[in-house]
Amino acid sequence: DDIIDIAIRRNCDAVHPGYGFLSENADFARKVEAAGLKWVGPKPETIDALGDKVKARAVATECAVPVVPGTDGPIDKLSDAHTFCNEHGFPVIIKAAMGGGGRGMRVVRSADELDSAFERARSEALSAFGDGTVFIERFLDRPKHIEVQLLGDGQGNIIHLFERDCSVQRRHQKVVEIAPAPTLDKAMRDAILADAVKIAEHVNYRNAGTAEFLVDSRGHYFIEINPRIQVEHTVTEEVTGLDLISLQLHIAAGWSLPDLHINQDRIQLRGFAIQCRVTTEDPAQGFQPDIGKIEVYRSPGGNGVRLDGGSGYTGSIITPHFDSLLVKLTCSGATFEKARRRTLASLVEFRISGVKTNMWFLQRLLSNDTFISGSCWTTFIDDTPELFT
Repeated sequence: DDIIDIAIRRNCDAVHPGYGFLSENADFARKVEAAGLKWVGPKPETIDALGDKVKARAVATECAVPVVPGTDGPIDKLSDAHTFCNEHGFPVIIKAAMGGGGRGMRVVRSADELDSAFERARSEALSAFGDGTVFIERFLDRPKHIEVQLLGDGQGNIIHLFERDCSVQRRHQKVVEIAPAPTLDKAMRDAILADAVKIAEHVNYRNAGTAEFLVDSRGHYFIEINPRIQVEHTVTEEVTGLDLISLQLHIAAGWSLPDLHINQDRIQLRGFAIQCRVTTEDPAQGFQPDIGKIEVYRSPGGNGVRLDGGSGYTGSIITPHFDSLLVKLTCSGATFEKARRRTLASLVEFRISGVKTNMWFLQRLLSNDTFISGSCWTTFIDDTPELFT
């Protein structure tokens, strides 16, 4: 209510909710529109339908898009969890029905772990999202996480802006993102892109969103749609030449994709881009966030180097009250290898002192043979202890 009140008093035309939890809050979107302001995002009813992972799975099933085997709907009884696991076996993953960002997720590899993991997932989901509803899916070992950038105008026009490989994660939080996915074969790419558009068309999607899939040797599986712009949208902008935030604002103002002279045939890829999230975390201490004053801050630059930052400057005070993300480093190149080398060189050029950062870890990650080959999977960081030594 305070945000809407400020927007009205300042004669704002629209509210852009950013990346955070408000961007997936349908009630907030309704209040914004009820106040006569433009909501820069999907329609509230679309957020309701897709922001809830269980409902999103149902939409995918209606569209004949493959999903990971899971419970038919949300569950709140431990006995239901045991019933599913008895039928499908282990490992499984327990997920919060609402929200994202890795909150309320637990991988369970045996029956002995199920009871405690179920209760922890419910408790964390309730604390993070105000809703302790969870559901269970079969857990895929060593899958890739591929997401598709979608753009719709709410007037029947939907396009994709190709895919991103977000497999390099830690505890379901993305660390490095790549566009396009360097090792995805054409047949799999075409199938994933087509299924993403199919779901968006089914709900007449408006504005920017991301359809997320897991990919293994047997196929691809829809997992969710994030009905908002993503932190990693920068890599898509670099390889398509499109300004996604500008497009969001134009669509919110009523422009159609044809008005913006955009159609699927005009979307072309140009090279590769890699984004690293530079944070004030210490990987050697379990990625514990650090606090303090930045004494020295010098960032890289040059052709093909992009920085999206906020609190990164000499004299900045890093507190425990905000996210530890300091700056997003996005580097592009004609090939994946050129983009990787440029990213690595940029990480070396950074000079930050006064607080601990994850830059040394990112350098080791980008120098690892598995990363160089483009073969990382979603638990690669957890499965590769030599990255920390």
